[in-house]
Amino acid sequence: MAHTSERSVSHTEKSVPHKGTLLGPAGQCGCRTMSLVLPTLLCLGLCLRQSTQEQKGSLPPPHITALPGSMVGSKNPVTILCRGPAEAEVYMITKVGIPEPSDREKQLMSKMTNSFSITDMTPDRAGLYHCSYQSGGSWSQFSDPLPLVMTGAYDKPSLSSMTGSVVASGENVKLQCFSTLKFDAFILIKEDGYRTIQNQISTHQGYKHEAFFFLYQVSFTQTGTYRCYGVFSRYPHVWSHPSDRLQLQVRAPLAEASDDPDPTNPEPSPEPAAWYPSAENQVRLSLAGLILLVLGMLLAEAWYSRNMPFNGHRQPPGAQYI
Repeated sequence: MAHTSERSVSHTEKSVPHKGTLLGPAGQCGCRTMSLVLPTLLCLGLCLRQSTQEQKGSLPPPHITALPGSMVGSKNPVTILCRGPAEAEVYMITKVGIPEPSDREKQLMSKMTNSFSITDMTPDRAGLYHCSYQSGGSWSQFSDPLPLVMTGAYDKPSLSSMTGSVVASGENVKLQCFSTLKFDAFILIKEDGYRTIQNQISTHQGYKHEAFFFLYQVSFTQTGTYRCYGVFSRYPHVWSHPSDRLQLQVRAPLAEASDDPDPTNPEPSPEPAAWYPSAENQVRLSLAGLILLVLGMLLAEAWYSRNMPFNGHRQPPGAQYI
């Protein structure tokens, strides 16, 4: 649900249950609630892994995933799937932060199916999940933590590029995410799956809160669609609506441009090559020129004989002897 005022946002924050979000193994390991989202998640993950290693069971951990994905819109369905070996007898999927159940409670909470379905995603369902399985009377180690994020809790921020949406390979890119809501942090996502690029603490500037993201020496692999989200540090798994899409295109620099012609800027056509006769054609041309020269000389001689004046050896036409 979207909120348009600070008062309504505060009401939403109060409605999000805080218990279990940043407690549990994190508190046991000495982690504190931090303003940055990713360090908090990392701390929880490390503590959960430490707790897993301390377990007595020697069975390998299962693999946990979310279908269709671990970023879920508000009121949308999601299924948590725990994949174990073929000999797994029962499964248990739990949320990190909730006190771990006893062996007896495990037996009551476990089930034969390896999935847990959420029909309507709500803030209290967001958080870290892990799972385990039982085989031969022993429980396996816990899986790696799965962060289940709910989006759409607050109004969307705005995302823009300070260096343009088309850049050359090797250049630095500066992105700005801002909102009028007082988010504690902003998260940048590249839309090729659930992939967090960066998360930055917001700063106050005028009437808005903003954060800058830097992509250094970009390459072709960073071409794609980006979005940003706003988040409050107390509820790191409850995010705002996504910003509008920002399409980033990374091109090759001019020095490394392809030799293929650019259809938008075609190169001029080369001048046609001059024609040079072959050796055989040169002989033929020489003979033709010689014949024309002889014919020209004969014609000139004939003309000369008919038109030149009498020179004393011949009597011109119409002359009479005395």
